[in-house]
Amino acid sequence: MIQNTAKIYFSPTGNTKKSVDAMAAAVGGNILDHDVTVDRDGAPCVFTAEDFAVFGMPVYGGRIPIAARDRLLRFRGKQTPCIVLVTYGNRHYDDALVELADLVQAQGFVVKGAAALVGRHTYGDIQAGRPGADDLAADAAFARKAAANAVVTPPDIYGNRPYRDGGGGGGFRPLTSENCTACGICVSNCPMQAIGADCRTIDDSLCISCFRCIRKCPESAKHMNTADYLAFAESFSEQLKARRENEYFL
Repeated sequence: MIQNTAKIYFSPTGNTKKSVDAMAAAVGGNILDHDVTVDRDGAPCVFTAEDFAVFGMPVYGGRIPIAARDRLLRFRGKQTPCIVLVTYGNRHYDDALVELADLVQAQGFVVKGAAALVGRHTYGDIQAGRPGADDLAADAAFARKAAANAVVTPPDIYGNRPYRDGGGGGGFRPLTSENCTACGICVSNCPMQAIGADCRTIDDSLCISCFRCIRKCPESAKHMNTADYLAFAESFSEQLKARRENEYFL
């Protein structure tokens, strides 16, 4: 009988959270929410073998985000069963899924299932609307199977060791229009604390180009309406227009 199901995720634009939510609800138990997107220094958490965890990360250049790796180290299991999932924008997830599985296993968790899931890409118009209702229903069905899986051998997950380089985010830096009211929403929501108190200044050394500030801005003041970005986004969207399907590993 599962006592607690912990949702542990880094989700700047919300795609990863949607799938983590669907899987955790399907597993059941008392749901605990650990959003490490902006929670950089939370208290250590230890889970037992009667608990369950769902770990979710986006893919940045074929790896889980460097920014999120250290935030996961405060979660420890005692042979705690879990699911690991990564979300990506239709190119490929490369070594991110096996990296996440390795990380949580080193922290005392037992991987019962793993998933590589397609979601809307941060840039361009790629797989807009995903994850959709069908995706989330499949996520939930997979989670129920994984939670009931009595096999202790970890699933055979796609990926390479040593891992490829990646995880640092992109090189785009959001701009700010005159619509900005300096409300501070972008400042408090930045996963990297890269935005200054004036809501305009961005620290290039910290920004990971996740575009969370663009998605969260109530005035649409944060933007990437430049000729260079728009040309890139159009080309990138064309390159990745072919639909990819979700992959599940048990």
